[in-house]
Amino acid sequence: MTDQADLTARARIREAAVLEFGEHGYERATIRGIADRAGVSSGLLRHHFGSKQDLRDACDEFILQTIRKLNADVLADSTPGKVNYIGTIRSVIGPYQAYLARSLADGSAGLVFDEIVKLTEQWLVLLDQERSDPVPVDRRARATVLTAMSLSISVLHHHVSRGLGVPVFSEDGDLLLAKTLVDLYSHPLLSLEDAAAAQARLDEFRAGKRERETGTHDER
Repeated sequence: MTDQADLTARARIREAAVLEFGEHGYERATIRGIADRAGVSSGLLRHHFGSKQDLRDACDEFILQTIRKLNADVLADSTPGKVNYIGTIRSVIGPYQAYLARSLADGSAGLVFDEIVKLTEQWLVLLDQERSDPVPVDRRARATVLTAMSLSISVLHHHVSRGLGVPVFSEDGDLLLAKTLVDLYSHPLLSLEDAAAAQARLDEFRAGKRERETGTHDER
């Protein structure tokens, strides 16, 4: 996961922590277990990171920095056919899927989730410029749901692997998942006409609900 030039004691501890937290969860992972995995003493670990919580914060920050850098690299890339945003995020979180799955499940990956939402909004700004239809939902909401859908694969990896017939964290599983995502994103399940009709029905339902609520309130 780490470049050879970054294999300092601090980097080794961080890498070991990502693996331990991913395999055992934050509560069950121990300072001693992380130190043993990194090949350092518990004292050296505490010297570099302090507490276990400080270490997890450092893991989150490292992932955030990695995501920001690759996102910036892709945005700056003018090569035709450059990788799309979902593919970019998948390539970034690949080595950290077990860690993120645990963190997302226990609700502790808020900073990572919010950062991906923020970066997704940047991509939607570009994509919205090419849309021919009006956008009925604000960009933040769309970025939030898109992020949740993308990261949910990590959380549900046991079930996704069963459905795909191959471990999703494996090289074959990741390739099959990527090909499936490309097909799904390139062939919308709704046409623009169907989507417009569905939006209209949702607006009618909301208007009717408001009328019913207002009527109930007036009767009181």
